[in-house]
Amino acid sequence: MESLSPIAAGALGSLAAGMMTAVGAVPMLFLKKPSEQTQSVLLGFAAGVMLAASFFSLIIPGVDVLQAGGASQAWAAGTMAAAVLIGATAIGLMNRFAPVDMLAIGPAQSKHLARRIWLFIIAITLHNFPEGAAVGVSFGGGDMHQGLATALGIGIQNMPEGLAVSAAMASLGYGRGPAFLGALASGLVEPVGGLIGAGVVGMLPGALPWGLGLAAGAMIYVVTAEIIPQTREQSKGDSSMIGLMIGLVGMMFLDIALG
Repeated sequence: MESLSPIAAGALGSLAAGMMTAVGAVPMLFLKKPSEQTQSVLLGFAAGVMLAASFFSLIIPGVDVLQAGGASQAWAAGTMAAAVLIGATAIGLMNRFAPVDMLAIGPAQSKHLARRIWLFIIAITLHNFPEGAAVGVSFGGGDMHQGLATALGIGIQNMPEGLAVSAAMASLGYGRGPAFLGALASGLVEPVGGLIGAGVVGMLPGALPWGLGLAAGAMIYVVTAEIIPQTREQSKGDSSMIGLMIGLVGMMFLDIALG
C-alpha cells in the first residue's frame, strides 16, 4: 500500500473499513425471523451501539482533531457542541417534515415504526461518511502507518454498526439477505468520504470535526427521540434496555481499546 498515492490509499483504506459493516451483519444471515420481543432487544442493542459511537467515535475524536489544530479546549468543546446541535436540529426537521410515505418503506405493519427505523438507518449511514473522511485524512497526510491504524480501528468499530443496521432492517420485516445487503450498503459511503477526505486534506482542515459533530447530533436525536421510546413500548420487562446496555458497553470498549 506504500506504493499508492495518498488519495488512492485513502480510498482503499476507507473501502476496507466500510466493508467491515458487512462482516458485522453476517450473524443476521443465520438467524430466523426475529419475534417482536427479539426485535426490541436487537433495536435496543443498535441504539446502544450508536449512542456509544456518537460520543466515542465522533464527538471525542472531533475535539481531538480541533485541539491538534491549535484550538483551545473550550473552543473545541464549543465547536463540537454547535455541530451536534445543528445535526440534531437537521434530523429533527427531517423527522417532522419529510413525507412519511417515502420513509415508511418495508413489510412492517406500522408506518410510524417504519419511519422511525428508516430515520435511524439514515443516521447511521450518514455517520459513516465522516468516518470514511477520517481514514482518508489519515492517509492524506502521507503517513501510511497512521492511515492503516485508523482504517483498522474504524473497520473493527464498524462491525457492531453493521449488525445494528441489519437488526434494524430485520425489525422492519426484511429477510436475512436484504438485511445483510442493507448493512453493506450503509458502509459503502465510507470510501466516498475517504476519497474526499484524502483529496481535501490541507485545503479544508476544519471541515472534518464539523462533519463528525453533525453526524453525532443526528444519531443522538434519532436514538433518544425515536428508537428508545419504541423499544420500551414493544419490550416486556427490561429486555430492550439490557440490549441497549450491551450495545453501548461493547461499542464503548472497542472505541476506548482501539484508541
